[in-house]
Amino acid sequence: MAERQYVKISIEDRVALLTLDYPPMNVLNTATVIELNDALDELLTNDEVKAIVITGGGQYAFIAGADINQIASIKSPDEARGLVKMGHVLMSKIESAEKPIIAAINGYALGGGLELAMACHMRICNNRAQLGQPEISLGIIPGFGGTQRLPRIVGKGRALELIVTGARISGAEAANIGLVNKAVPAGEVVRTAMGLAKKIASLGKLAIAAALEAVNEGMETTLEEGLEIEADKFASLVGTEDMKEGITAFLEKRQPKFVDR
Repeated sequence: MAERQYVKISIEDRVALLTLDYPPMNVLNTATVIELNDALDELLTNDEVKAIVITGGGQYAFIAGADINQIASIKSPDEARGLVKMGHVLMSKIESAEKPIIAAINGYALGGGLELAMACHMRICNNRAQLGQPEISLGIIPGFGGTQRLPRIVGKGRALELIVTGARISGAEAANIGLVNKAVPAGEVVRTAMGLAKKIASLGKLAIAAALEAVNEGMETTLEEGLEIEADKFASLVGTEDMKEGITAFLEKRQPKFVDR
């Protein structure tokens, strides 16, 4: 496994824990985005990894946003667009992954940090963490997908309130509005996320990928077209060894032993 300056990886029970460790606040800049992209490529092509948890190193932040110094150095609209597109590539890679990716939000998740968390398939959050899109206070707007993913998750009204005021909310409030799946005490964030990931990793890879694809593709189209996508994904699983094992195990009243085929 490649050595990286800012991204650390450990693997346990077929779940990879990916930690962005760039103290003190784990900000996103060209160097950290490149390393995150590279690490995800490695994990998404590793057949021994079935699920991924992303968290932040240290005790303060998940990812506290983009590197303000890098933003301040932007000299032209073309340069700004290039930076934004680099972020879009990373977020799209996470969102479209065929392996479930869970954000373990252990501290501040602001700006690009919240945008990365929203690209993940699920989010577990410290109930006292601070989440928000504060870019408006810098005279700009979210650029790594916040204006698009936030309303899709919490609805247009709530999203606009957070975006145009730059307000921060707690992890507990984020759970109440559906921005995160669950808020837990600070010391339990990674453990809870890893537990969820291990539960998913114990199931069949083919069905997990089909479910992710059906939901992601269906969300971008009409209900009728989405149902066709679902039908195709369902049909693609018929006759697989995992389907046979799952049904046999159910009838025999035992736990299935999936082989990912």
